[in-house]
Parts: sequence; C-alpha cells; structure tokens
Amino acid sequence: MAAPQSTPPSKDAVTDAQVDAFLEFMRVEKDASDRTGRNYLQALNRFRERHPRGFKSWEQCQPDDFRAYLFEMMKEERARSTIRLHFAALRSFYKYLCHRHGLEPNPLADVQLPKLEKKLPVVLTLKQIEQLLALPLKIEQPKQAPSWVGERDAAILELFYSTGMRLEELAKANVTDLDDYQETMRVVGKGRKERLCPVGKHALDAIQRYRQKARVHEGSLFISKLGKRMSRTSLHNIVKKYLRHSDIPIDVSAHKLRHSFATHLLDNGADLRSVQALLGHASLSTTQIYTHVSVERMKEAYDEAHPRA
Repeated sequence: MAAPQSTPPSKDAVTDAQVDAFLEFMRVEKDASDRTGRNYLQALNRFRERHPRGFKSWEQCQPDDFRAYLFEMMKEERARSTIRLHFAALRSFYKYLCHRHGLEPNPLADVQLPKLEKKLPVVLTLKQIEQLLALPLKIEQPKQAPSWVGERDAAILELFYSTGMRLEELAKANVTDLDDYQETMRVVGKGRKERLCPVGKHALDAIQRYRQKARVHEGSLFISKLGKRMSRTSLHNIVKKYLRHSDIPIDVSAHKLRHSFATHLLDNGADLRSVQALLGHASLSTTQIYTHVSVERMKEAYDEAHPRA
C-alpha cells in the first residue's frame, strides 16, 4: 500500500511560520517584552484580516495596500498613537523580512504616517509625590499579607521615583544590581542595554528596611508573598493601588512617576543629556518632551507670581 502523500503547507501556515519566527527574533535577539510581542502579533493579525484586496502572502503586499489600510484606520478615527503603534509592528516585521529573508523592495519604505499629536506628559507635584511615597507605611495592609508588605511597597515606590526606571526594569532587578556603597543601581533596559542609575538615600533606606524584614538576601530584589519574583503587572497594580488611596485628583498611570522623575530633575537644573542617560532613552528627542513640561511649569509660576504678567 502506498504511503499517503503529505499535504503541502497552506499559505496561512507559511505566513504563520514567518510571523512566529519574527516574534521569536524579537524576543531572543531584541529582548522585546511579552507585552510587545502580544501587541505586534495583534497588529499583524489585524492587517491580515483587514487587507484591502484579500490577504495572500506578506511578499505580495504592495505599498497601496498599506496606504488603504492607513486610510481605513483614519476613517475609523483611531488615535494617531494607535495607528503609529500598528505600523511600528508592520515596519519592524518587514525590516526583518528584508534583512533576514532578502525581501525587496520594502513595501512600507515610502508609506507616510500621520504625525503624532504632541501631548505634554502629566507630572505630579513634589507634594503629591511625597504623599504617595508615604502611603505604604500609613494605610492598613490586608490581614493575609506578610508583615513586610508595607516596607516592600514603600521600597518599590521610592526606587521607582528615585531612578526613573521602567516597570519592566524594576521587575528584572536583582539584589546584586544594587550597590549600597556606590549608591547606584545597575539597570538592564531595552535591547539588554545596561546603565547605572544613582539611588537616593530615601530609597536606599527603604530598600534596606524591606530586605531586613523580608529576609531578602539574594535573587530577585522584589518578591511576592510566595517568595517569587514580582511581574511587571504586579508592580503596576501596586503603584495604582496607592495612587487610588492618595488625594491626587487626576487619573494617573504608574508611568507618570517616571515622567515626574524626569521633569523634577530638569526643574532643578539637571541637563538634558544626563536625564536622557538616566531614563535609558536611545534618542535625545524622546527626552526633549520633558523640557516642554518644565517650560510650561515655569510659565505658570511666572503668571502666578509676576505683578505685571
């Protein structure tokens, strides 16, 4: 009896293999987070589903297909930031196909995207920051929580504001990354790039109290009640928990502590290049948004204080 013939892979299967290989490349070689991987996969799948002429393969997509897709998203009144994030995924994917699989030409090379609206980041005042940082040791913690939870949460908030680290970087932090004598923190950022961040005395003291009480001597710096490394989501929820307990009148995300860190440094005379290095920004243009915030705050102070403003 003749052996059954194998079914040739469908175009969808080949396409899925290309996307899977790209996401693995992003994870392993670019050190992209799980969240980035999910967002990229969602963007690629959405383009396939909404392809103007019916999707056949990534190699057959033309510049006009992407322009039509862009026009459709704009008709749906999608935020420009959302559109740019979707196209960032598509551009990264096609850059990968060109460099790793010899695809030519890149169909996205000449597709123009709408400019991003310049929205100034929301920044907390120093008084609001001080109130927030004090909350973990003031409010009553859940009865089932370990006795050291308040100290841990205080250390998280203090280190977050003291260094301006991203939540992903905070989650990766190990005990050995902190140098108590040099008062610095080794931070592993995007693309596995390392930087050293100074750590203030308040943060160092908070971390020392937490580590002594929780008996954290090695491994992950911040642990859950089960003794496991805390995830980015867990850290985000902790920050949001104390923001809800505060008197801050606006809806503030955890990332606003990073905005506040950068703006407060510039307000007090730090130069832009130093802030760029501390934040781990690859481009100075990314950091420059905080100079606009500082100028706006200066204008507000002027208008309030000058008798002839």
